[in-house]
Amino acid sequence: MGKVLLTTGQAAEELGCAITTFRRLVNAGLLPGLSRRGVRVMVPFETVQALSARHHAPLDQLSSPEVAVLRVDTARPADEPDRAWRGFASSLTPDDLVRALRGWWRCNPAAVATGQVLPVTLSGYVVAVLTGLQRWEKNTEGRHAFPDARLTGYVTDLATPRTTITAESATDRRLAELLLGTRLVSHSGGAVAYVPTRTAA
Repeated sequence: MGKVLLTTGQAAEELGCAITTFRRLVNAGLLPGLSRRGVRVMVPFETVQALSARHHAPLDQLSSPEVAVLRVDTARPADEPDRAWRGFASSLTPDDLVRALRGWWRCNPAAVATGQVLPVTLSGYVVAVLTGLQRWEKNTEGRHAFPDARLTGYVTDLATPRTTITAESATDRRLAELLLGTRLVSHSGGAVAYVPTRTAA
């Protein structure tokens, strides 16, 4: 018997998300085994099952009572002097990724720094993790960047999941291994959300 294949619409329905949300994962190169049937992208059912089985980020293991979450879209070219891309794609190099993710965002920079770690989510899954957030800059539009931010790791395959760890310190490595590939639901009108790490008793 051949593999069961779903359309992106069926896959989104299985996961309980909008089709545009699911397509971001496709466009970011995070899902293995995709094929085409005419103009349709087909997704293996086992890949969708793996996504639905991803566990939630264990935020209670973080030391800060609140953590900022950077919610990004699929990488797009950025016509800016300090970076070529904005957003996330699994095909970007670590250097391009850290430049694409460390700014410029509307946020409370002190709150981001206090959290000590910045999980980066795409469609509700942690696809990259940044640390080194103690220093920030502000531009004329009121957006902030974190020039010393370090990329501790990123996801190249969300179903398996397969991750690339780029952390140099044991602390950064632990944070990457703890968070990458997990589900992290956040709500915000902008790019940065603030999520409590402790559930109310």
